[in-house]
Amino acid sequence: MSQKSIERLRDYLAQLPPQSQALLMRELERAVERGEDVVVANLVLEQLRKIVRSAEEDEEMRPRTDDPARLLFRPLEPFLAETNFPTRAGQIRRASLLPTWQWLAREGAPEAAREFESTLAAAPEGGPLEAAARKFQLAAADAIIKISTPVPGNDQQRALSRVGPPSVVEDLLPIGLVLQARDALDTVGSRLPSQIRVFADAQIASVTEALKVPSLQTPQLLPFALSLIAQRLVAPWQIIRLAIKMAGSDDELRVAATPYGIAVTIALHDLSFVAACLRTDIRRGHFEYVGEQLKTLHDGVRGLRTELDLRTDSAWGRQLTSVRADTSNALQSEIDSVPGRVRRILRQRADKDIAAGAKIDLSEVEDAVALIDFVAVCRTYASELAINEVTLRTFSDLQHYVEQSTEGLVQSLRGGDTRVRAFRQQQVKAAIRFCEVLFGHDYASLMSRAAENAVTGERKSSRAS
Repeated sequence: MSQKSIERLRDYLAQLPPQSQALLMRELERAVERGEDVVVANLVLEQLRKIVRSAEEDEEMRPRTDDPARLLFRPLEPFLAETNFPTRAGQIRRASLLPTWQWLAREGAPEAAREFESTLAAAPEGGPLEAAARKFQLAAADAIIKISTPVPGNDQQRALSRVGPPSVVEDLLPIGLVLQARDALDTVGSRLPSQIRVFADAQIASVTEALKVPSLQTPQLLPFALSLIAQRLVAPWQIIRLAIKMAGSDDELRVAATPYGIAVTIALHDLSFVAACLRTDIRRGHFEYVGEQLKTLHDGVRGLRTELDLRTDSAWGRQLTSVRADTSNALQSEIDSVPGRVRRILRQRADKDIAAGAKIDLSEVEDAVALIDFVAVCRTYASELAINEVTLRTFSDLQHYVEQSTEGLVQSLRGGDTRVRAFRQQQVKAAIRFCEVLFGHDYASLMSRAAENAVTGERKSSRAS
């Protein structure tokens, strides 16, 4: 969807009553869980969640009293994965929340759920609900941890199957542990700056001190604490610096031997996710976020390669190589296609080959502009992503071809069949748009004036004859 269409969708959703927004959100989450219309459902869900979060911020984060499940799972918000991309340690699928809530209300902790709902119903508008929510979160955590802990003689798999499919069961214990450790995670979050621009020694020391909580040092909860920290980093890949500091070495074997080695796994997974998003956006012709994605990948790949002594045959080394190679292949394929797209628009044809009333598709021109800009952005990050040669060659070829074609098209306005002049002028306008990206505004303005002079001179010549 275009940005304008997304804004119209957001305006429509914002006008819905809060109850309707909540109902629509639940139905869309169920659709995603079933695998139905996932792309559309995720798009609408993203806009709905932005609206809901904005409303919560406007009301100073006052809990929504009409949605007990949302209040129950609020501590999980920083760790929720919205897409179908595989999750990592320190993440929970948002689609797992609804089945978990239904199980808790049905058989996991039905009495506590009913008590919580009754408290919400009786609470005055804007009344304090934190104590009731915390009480229910602890009861839910106990029920979840109990069913997730094997007991001799019990058919645990059968009991877990009543909660939901395997993906939900996989998320169940992390959900319980995060709810149980909410206070400790909140304390870590409160001690961190809202944004950490550079994760240097002073910041690492502060974070290390904040993490000195026994409950967060377990293999299950440490990834969530590290995820919380990574979200505050302007460059999330820098979370590996904490692992290097703890290991006292940049050697990957020594880093992997510490509990904090999971930080490297988190960084690599998140880079893989960005690379997957980039490839998807390229396939769909969406280039709005390509510059940001390329910078994230470029800085992350360079950071891991320079700050961590990775072996090429290790799991981490292979994963980083895969991210780099997959990104390079996707970029190179798209870069190679750009000159052909430009040539189809600017190719000069004989007057007899141009049909009367022929027009250039403006959307195709804008797509080509986006692609040229895409090549220019790629040039900035080419070396680290192994696309240096193809990017430099393609950009140089585009400059040479567009410069020559623009001059030739401007000259064609001075003569030729008046029947096709409108089409030639459209070609010139497209060429000038391309010049603006390739050579800058000044050169584009110069060629625009040359085109105006060519048309004016041709008109004077026609009147004189």
